[in-house]
Amino acid sequence: MIEAFHQQNPYGLDRMEKGRMLTEELKELTRFHQEHCPEYANFLGMVGYDANKVHVPADIPFFPVRLFKQFDLLSIDRRDVFKTMTSSGTTGQQVSKIFVDRETAMLQQKVMLRILGDFWGKGRLPMLVVDTPAVLKDRKSFTARGAAIMGLQFAAREMVFVLNDDMTLNVERLRAFIEQYRGKRFVIFGFTFLVWQHFYQALVRLGEACDLSDGFLMTGGGWKKLESEAVSQEEFKRRLEESCGICHFLDHYGMVEQTGAIYAECECGHLHASIYSDVIIRNPQNWLPCPMGQRGIVQVLSVLPRSYPGHALLTEDEGVVLGEDDCPCGRKGKYIQILGRMKSAELRGCSDTYAAEFG
Repeated sequence: MIEAFHQQNPYGLDRMEKGRMLTEELKELTRFHQEHCPEYANFLGMVGYDANKVHVPADIPFFPVRLFKQFDLLSIDRRDVFKTMTSSGTTGQQVSKIFVDRETAMLQQKVMLRILGDFWGKGRLPMLVVDTPAVLKDRKSFTARGAAIMGLQFAAREMVFVLNDDMTLNVERLRAFIEQYRGKRFVIFGFTFLVWQHFYQALVRLGEACDLSDGFLMTGGGWKKLESEAVSQEEFKRRLEESCGICHFLDHYGMVEQTGAIYAECECGHLHASIYSDVIIRNPQNWLPCPMGQRGIVQVLSVLPRSYPGHALLTEDEGVVLGEDDCPCGRKGKYIQILGRMKSAELRGCSDTYAAEFG
């Protein structure tokens, strides 16, 4: 019934209607993966899953995201794998491997376009990417950075990579982009630490002035590293506005295990779940859902994973649900705050991993 979701505004359903649609679709996905992925079927048997007892999305068993590091989990024939995506990991760490077929890849791209279109409009915009094109070198196997950029290609009219292969800033390419799109809307995309170190700080060192006031800066991850350098989200935004005139910010929360189902930041600074996804905060003492406003472990739900059992995942992040259906921006659904990694979790965030290796 995924087509029924496409007929709705990405943030247009209230709690009751969204819950009904999500529950039905997640039950169907659970049944599909149970029938096609033996490891997932074993997991469901171990936790005593009974589809007749699923009445709300929180009743779908949460699958620990760490298991994608330990097993190759597929619900399709390996011959149908279109591309393989890997999570970030510092040297020596295991990484998650996510196997995607063409159907799932197209669904991820379509949903990404619908979500982002709600924030910067439905037209495809030129995109300045704060990264190197080398990150897309292998078109069949992507890191989390490459997967994010590849997913955004379908939302971009043109992509211009502003970093050279050695991660230095290509000033001439930046100037040419600004000149070409002066007075027009465009998008700047980059993982937070890359934007800070290889873009903003490079501009400061070079004494380069640039006007990016027509751009939407889309970032994700890496706040832990910046905060260790005494740079808060507020300070990050203030510096970018002062130096480049950027006043439209679009941070987001997402993971390679649920590509496409991002939680995007509204103008009020809240991360929103669309109709295609949901968040449940779990109490680590008893794993029951936490009440609104209580800190716990983040479980993410998505109707997009079709080729692998990634539709209901227990992450290694802590967070809190701030509200539902009542954000001042007007978007319905839950809005959340991510508080950081669990203390025992590996340093796995895309931007934080890069910072640990190259910072």
